[in-house]
Amino acid sequence: MSTDALQGREVIIEFFPVGNLVKVSAMDIASLTEVSIQGPASASEDILKRNALRRLEYVLKKKGVI
Repeated sequence: MSTDALQGREVIIEFFPVGNLVKVSAMDIASLTEVSIQGPASASEDILKRNALRRLEYVLKKKGVI
């Protein structure tokens, strides 16, 4: 994981191709918080994963978990 705030947390990431898009879900195991993003199928997995982790970090901070 590239995000420092999520360091040490267990996160599950799933990729679901849907036509020309890819739906990426990231779930924090400890808090059972899940977020989803969509991106173009032509984008690299690294970029999609990074964006999903950033969104997860944002949501966890907003909820006061981290």
